[in-house]
Amino acid sequence: MLTRFIIFVFLAHAPLLANAIESGSQIAWTPETLRFVKNGNAEKGQDLAGTCMACHGERGEGTNSEVRDDEKISAIPALAGQLPTYTYKQLRDYANGDRINATMNAIAKSLSEQDAADLAAWYGSLSRPRHPIGEFDVAKAENMVKDGDGKRILPPCFVCHGQNGEGEKIDIPRLARQRAEYFENTLKAYKTGDRHNDIYSKMRLISKQLTDEEIKALSIYYQQIQ
Repeated sequence: MLTRFIIFVFLAHAPLLANAIESGSQIAWTPETLRFVKNGNAEKGQDLAGTCMACHGERGEGTNSEVRDDEKISAIPALAGQLPTYTYKQLRDYANGDRINATMNAIAKSLSEQDAADLAAWYGSLSRPRHPIGEFDVAKAENMVKDGDGKRILPPCFVCHGQNGEGEKIDIPRLARQRAEYFENTLKAYKTGDRHNDIYSKMRLISKQLTDEEIKALSIYYQQIQ
């Protein structure tokens, strides 16, 4: 109970601690918006996803970073099995300019809200990708997931993201089987503030307290969840 109280205090004061007046996103999760996303048409989303395959893969499995025509392409996230609410929010954040990526900003702006809901439904219906299990020591990551760090007022990851990285609807993504490289890059982007569409700076606050070693361990830990 004490741990949960600390977490509650941490999150309740996050806006003040980060001096964050804005939420980081223009999406308001009203009952109507939740119903709208829930009723997304996966079949229509599958048709729309044809233009997404070049980057995100045929089944939304994502890709690691690579060099194409002498240009380095950053790791691209796995979308398969992601919670529709989270995918929808990211597409709308790209469309609204709350999350910045030149390619995704242009694509998202061409999508209607219904398109975003349909794409989210399609990718949410797919099985999460499986990745080979390596020999990297994830003991530190397991401790962070289960216990957090009271000295740094860091909540355990499971409190928000679930015991098995399953996430929760609205603003908490499913982390299980996400590509480690993309996950690592994301936490580092939160840490530097380059990414800032997390509501009330929650992930920015947490990431700033994590070491790069911890971030890497967490990324591999969640990629390997079976």
